[in-house]
Amino acid sequence: MNSYQPTRIPRTAQAIKGRRAAEQAVNARTEFVRVVAAQLDQIAPGTVRVRTVPVTRDGRPRTWVVLDSATGPIGADREQHAAAYGLLQRAFPQADWSRPRLYDARTGRLTVDEPTMPAELGLAAEGADR
Repeated sequence: MNSYQPTRIPRTAQAIKGRRAAEQAVNARTEFVRVVAAQLDQIAPGTVRVRTVPVTRDGRPRTWVVLDSATGPIGADREQHAAAYGLLQRAFPQADWSRPRLYDARTGRLTVDEPTMPAELGLAAEGADR
């Protein structure tokens, strides 16, 4: 006597679970981007982009922070720059802050922001030898 034993999960159930997981991931990401953008706006109203550049001044490592709006740099004081940088460091603890970074509050992306040079100029190979 054989008894019925299901051998697989119906595809519709798998699809529903996958869709729910994807929706939760998108909602979590959207909420993260919204919260960080709101906090940046509280720190310095109108902030859309944050650029960080590690520099050395008087033999001591520092970080240069620029807050940009959609139309250009924002006139912010030292505390606002430090607060924005601290917020991003807490939001992205795994990021390598020893490299220039650009955070876009509209997309929530933190990218490496190193200057590039067109290959047609042929200067990159010459500058590397010096």
